[in-house]
Amino acid sequence: MIEIKDLQFRYQQGDFSLNIPQLTIKQGTKVAIIGASGCGKTTLLHLISGIKVPNQGSIQVDSVNLEQLNERDRRQFRITNIGFIFQDFELIDYLNVLDNILHCYRLNPALKLTKEVKDNAYLLAKKVGIANKIKRFINQVSQGEKQRIAICRALLTQPKLLLADEATGNLDPANKQRIMQILFDYLKENQATLISVTHDHELLNLFDETIDFKQFYMKNN
Repeated sequence: MIEIKDLQFRYQQGDFSLNIPQLTIKQGTKVAIIGASGCGKTTLLHLISGIKVPNQGSIQVDSVNLEQLNERDRRQFRITNIGFIFQDFELIDYLNVLDNILHCYRLNPALKLTKEVKDNAYLLAKKVGIANKIKRFINQVSQGEKQRIAICRALLTQPKLLLADEATGNLDPANKQRIMQILFDYLKENQATLISVTHDHELLNLFDETIDFKQFYMKNN
């Protein structure tokens, strides 16, 4: 599913850099990524999704080498193949909850907004416990509800790959268990892959593999 080789990435400013000689993640695997804040966990998700490109090396996702695609094609690949649950949600204030869930279908012609898609959006909202909030605007819902909106949006396109950046960080224990079960059920039903950045070590036993990120982070001297 994912094959990373000889990857190097650094920002233009600062002393942060990533060096990943090799990383392989098989299809259908649930992988947790742990490590200190600022060590590059979110950056890796951005690289795997094609939001960022490496300075050198290769990133292959579902047999597609992302670093060889232009920005437009990377965006197209991401929208149609990857569900990204952002740590800061990336929700749009002037849209209501339902329209935020459906937003990617209004942006990209590769995704067709049908009645079935709208029905699925409502069913997802019901599953995560926000069906009674779908007409509210973003400033009218809590942080935990924003997180669940972002999860619904990520699942709606039925992606092969889920990237989750602290997907349960704003949830109470009951909703945390509920969301993890929904995500794992989705993975099983769709043979999808999950890469999840988390600081919640109580969840690690639920994953197939845990990657400690400190091995990839370097500070330039």
